[in-house]
Amino acid sequence: MRKEIKIEEINLSEFKNKVLQYGRNFKDFIFLDSNHFTNANEKFTYYDYDFLAAIDSLHNIYNIKDLESHCSENKDWLFGYLSYDLKNEIEELESNNIDELHFSTIHFFIPHIIIYSRKSKVSVIYNDKNETEQNVLEIIKTINNSDFKKFKKQPSLILNQRFSKKEYIETVQKLKNHIQRGDIYEVNFCQEFFSISEIDPIETFLKLNSISPAPFSCFLKMKDKYLISASPERFIKKNKSKIISQPIKGTIRRGENPDEDIWLKEQLYNDLKERAENVMIVDLVRNDLSRTAQKGTVKVEELYGIYSFTQVHQMISTVVSEINNKTNIIEVIKNAFPMGSMTGAPKIRAMQLIEEYEKTKRGLYSGSVGFITPQNDFDFNVVIRSILYNESKKYVSYTVGGAITSLSEPEKEYEECMVKA
Repeated sequence: MRKEIKIEEINLSEFKNKVLQYGRNFKDFIFLDSNHFTNANEKFTYYDYDFLAAIDSLHNIYNIKDLESHCSENKDWLFGYLSYDLKNEIEELESNNIDELHFSTIHFFIPHIIIYSRKSKVSVIYNDKNETEQNVLEIIKTINNSDFKKFKKQPSLILNQRFSKKEYIETVQKLKNHIQRGDIYEVNFCQEFFSISEIDPIETFLKLNSISPAPFSCFLKMKDKYLISASPERFIKKNKSKIISQPIKGTIRRGENPDEDIWLKEQLYNDLKERAENVMIVDLVRNDLSRTAQKGTVKVEELYGIYSFTQVHQMISTVVSEINNKTNIIEVIKNAFPMGSMTGAPKIRAMQLIEEYEKTKRGLYSGSVGFITPQNDFDFNVVIRSILYNESKKYVSYTVGGAITSLSEPEKEYEECMVKA
């Protein structure tokens, strides 16, 4: 049985970093940080948590059928991820490109303990079959009394490209030819940058989180594999019977002063190419949600919303539905996966072309990390703006991409990738 303890008198910012440092000692560890992105309707929070940390595993799940069975039969917390290549089990697709990272297709675990903060108040959830309250309090004391080692400067990485400039521009033109033939309307085309280097995952995450705080930031460790993410995008959330998906399509830099910032937001809102990309993905998400929704409940709650982050403004739309009561919650996730903003439309044909023209498996990139509660609510991000690291191979991977439409200019698409990298 799960029990909960509230912890008093904690310095939250210091404690968060100490939880990260403590969690890295375990085989399985996930840390989700909303970075205080809160507003009246809670659009950019991890279920109204300041942070959630899942430490160590009591039980692991490595395939989608077991995940479905578990959610039908058991009521406990689950944390984990779905890699992009789960698409091959959902649809009749395949992935034969190279994979240097070797993340499993899915991995979920029931955590030993969960530490979370809500409205700056820290609590711990534990299973009284495995731990006593006294032991849990000792763990918190150990974490709180530890000396946090402030991050040191990481060495600069030499990044290698999978595509030359010429190859990239030629490939974008080929994808535009598919659009002109009517095969697709839009496709998200990505390229990997990689380095054979050794990094400190915790220090890298702290540095990334300080430069680019995001509402769906994530640090994930599964044995020797790491995800270091500053994701701004929600894939899908369930709150009671309500399903929420929030695709991002449309980006512009922040201004150097308030007046320029307002002007840039207006430019983004009125950009016809960005609007076209956004509305195509909104239509795709509406279709995805309709497959598990009560009839007539799929709605676009907000179209072309402009939201500001530290470095950029984003165009974000919100699509909602009410879940059909007979539906297994994993069916909701499967029917919407992968997030349309990372594929294109129509989704299946876009994914086939992604496999044909990209050079590497996406793996966890374009996938999703999140949690499922004992009440079968859930919240999952989209894995973008992320570093993936295989510690055993010392392989560092950073993938960037963009939406290709009939309005895309290949040279500009390449320049945008270089800026993102």
